[in-house]
Amino acid sequence: MKIPLSRPELNEKDIEAVLSVLKTPNLSLGPKIGEFEEKVAQYVGSKYAVAVNSGTSGLHLSMIVAGIKKGDEVITTPFSFVASANCILYVGARPVFVDIDPFTLNMNPDMIEERINRKTKAILPVHVFGVPCEMDRITHITSKHKLILIEDACEAIGAEYKGKKLGTFGLTGVFAFYPNKQLTTGEGGIVVTNRKKVAELLKSLRNQGRRGSGRWLSHEILGYNYRLSDIHAALGISQIERIEEILKRREKVAGYYLKYLKDIDEIELPYIPKDSRVSWFVFVIRLREGYKKKHRDRLMKILMEEGIECGNYFPPIHLQPFYRKLFEYRKGDFPICESISERTIALPFYNYLKKDDIERISDMLRVSIKKI
Repeated sequence: MKIPLSRPELNEKDIEAVLSVLKTPNLSLGPKIGEFEEKVAQYVGSKYAVAVNSGTSGLHLSMIVAGIKKGDEVITTPFSFVASANCILYVGARPVFVDIDPFTLNMNPDMIEERINRKTKAILPVHVFGVPCEMDRITHITSKHKLILIEDACEAIGAEYKGKKLGTFGLTGVFAFYPNKQLTTGEGGIVVTNRKKVAELLKSLRNQGRRGSGRWLSHEILGYNYRLSDIHAALGISQIERIEEILKRREKVAGYYLKYLKDIDEIELPYIPKDSRVSWFVFVIRLREGYKKKHRDRLMKILMEEGIECGNYFPPIHLQPFYRKLFEYRKGDFPICESISERTIALPFYNYLKKDDIERISDMLRVSIKKI
């Protein structure tokens, strides 16, 4: 039996929520958007939430409301999904990368200040795989240098840093709801903020620059079609109402992995901070130092031949063809990121992954490592 890398959990209530919208004329710009936004804001502890059609769109709009423009620089991580750097390019600014911490796999706070200069306008930390960044240190740096903080929490809904939900530390925080995320709307995302004017601007930007209840063909600013439909929002409402149940199921699956993989000397398990809550997005292991990309790739090939899907999360952003061409990055620029990236493997991970399947994956991993 093939075990997929990820799979969304959809129950009868989710399906009924979507069908109920399809029976109305309000497929977009209807009441479900506001309801979804209110529930997400209440859950994370922000004053406002603005739903959009993807996490990428949310990051792009966050750059705009932060006033980031051509010639500016934004500090972020090279170890992430490419959207967290692309959003900076969308507004003509430049992403400035900081190498990662070898344990958390997040941007290393020790290296941030040496990258700050007069062009630096913001810091965009990414809570990779749902593991919180060291927000005390990052917020101290942003305050000290009068920089804007924008959180990429696309993989981290429900995660907490010292009791505070991620996404609520800066000007904006962005969550994503693609089908492999903890909470899904099919496609979609949301931006949270505590500033009313920022929320109002976000709503205008996502809706072609329309303001408030203005006329349909009246566009006051340059905007985008980044709206989330009521169909997607209805699914989000159903899922956010059981988000804690979802997170606990994922914690249980992660717990089984940690139990069954702990005796495999050739791998390193995910880092779990003591004073924070991880929101398990994926379960990523890595081969220990000494192993190379060729070993990781060989291991992944063996696992996939046995019906166990896996992924190489994440290839370094700076070594993507587009970034190498644009900025002339080369191998060795961010050695920790590169070394870890060559050894990571995302194992199958979703809410209702069975204990027996996790045992099978663990046993197969144990045997397969000996073959590489």
